[in-house]
Amino acid sequence: MKKLGSYILALALVALLGNCGASKKEVKITDEEKQTFTAAGNDTVTIGSEESNYEIIIIEPGFNRWLLSIAQPRGYYTQSYMETRNRIFVIEWNNRVLMPGQYSPLLYEMQINYDLHVDYGYEVNYQLYNYFIYFQRKYKQRLGPFLPRI
Repeated sequence: MKKLGSYILALALVALLGNCGASKKEVKITDEEKQTFTAAGNDTVTIGSEESNYEIIIIEPGFNRWLLSIAQPRGYYTQSYMETRNRIFVIEWNNRVLMPGQYSPLLYEMQINYDLHVDYGYEVNYQLYNYFIYFQRKYKQRLGPFLPRI
């Protein structure tokens, strides 16, 4: 019995020491991207499309510039990929809006009404997805289990 306890203790120490060297994965932000984050002035983007009757208005300095210069171009992601990610992001976003004591109400001001059963079309999903990526990278937030990569 003592032998088994020693082995378990030794395994626990090895696991603990192995994790000490593990670093937290971080998103690499380029100088060009940092410049878009610090852009001054109003930058209003209206997200909508001819293929749907839905519209989102984002007022975020630097987002439009980031969308045009840093984000992946239209067609890079499929609509189903972005819909899946947007669902995850919206659920987490809305949860954070409801917890102003834990998450800044300056970042998470209002809930997003994103119905999982509505086809918003490619353009709305593209711009919403990219806003979530921009937001996570700029404010060092994580709205899902994966790194917000470009």
